[in-house]
Amino acid sequence: GLLEHPALPPNLAAPTITYKLFVSGKSGVGKTALVATLGGTPVSPIHHETLGIEVTTVYWPAKPRASGRPVIFQLHFWD
Repeated sequence: GLLEHPALPPNLAAPTITYKLFVSGKSGVGKTALVATLGGTPVSPIHHETLGIEVTTVYWPAKPRASGRPVIFQLHFWD
C-alpha cells in the first residue's frame, strides 16, 4: 500500500517539504506504472488508459548533504 507519513520521536522530528509532480507523456509508456511502483501499489499487467487525473501521495525521507539534517519529502504525483 501507500507509504504513510512516518512517525518519528520528538528528538528526530524532521520538517516536511511538499512537492506536486505532474506526470505527462504519450499513452502507454508507463507513467501510471512508475507512479504505482513508487507508491507501493501493485501494477496491473493489463494496459488501460488513466481516466482523468489520479493523485498518489508518497512520503520520501532523505538527508541532504548540504544540511546533514533529515527531511521528509511529501510528493503528490498527479498522473
